[in-house]
Amino acid sequence: MSKKQWAGAMPAVQFRVARPTNQLAEVAAFYEQGLGLERIGSFEGHDGYDGMMFGLPGADYHLEFTQHVSGAPLAPPSEDNLLVFYIEDREQQLMIAERLLELGYPEVEPENPYWKQKGITIADPDGYRIVLQNTLGIG
Repeated sequence: MSKKQWAGAMPAVQFRVARPTNQLAEVAAFYEQGLGLERIGSFEGHDGYDGMMFGLPGADYHLEFTQHVSGAPLAPPSEDNLLVFYIEDREQQLMIAERLLELGYPEVEPENPYWKQKGITIADPDGYRIVLQNTLGIG
């Protein structure tokens, strides 16, 4: 499969969103076991940081979570700071939400009521929210 080139002045071939955490093991369980994302890499002791990267199979965009050995004060996220996962199959959407509930992460009320229409909002261990958005009927 050939990679599409970006138009214009952005020649990036990969995109990663990275954020710190003081609960790396819990965050890893949430995204890997709960959401079912693939762990695509990890590192330990890199200039005082440990980290893990997660992604969708075959995708060039990833989530990276890092934790410093000494910890760091982290500002709490807003309730509208979201990662939205678009899921075509309603049964799969509900199955993922159930897995997260079994891990101790229940559905939370979204700040923006739009996400309640076809979505399930869940806070991760750090309070960042994900939305499992069912795409049925979305054009």
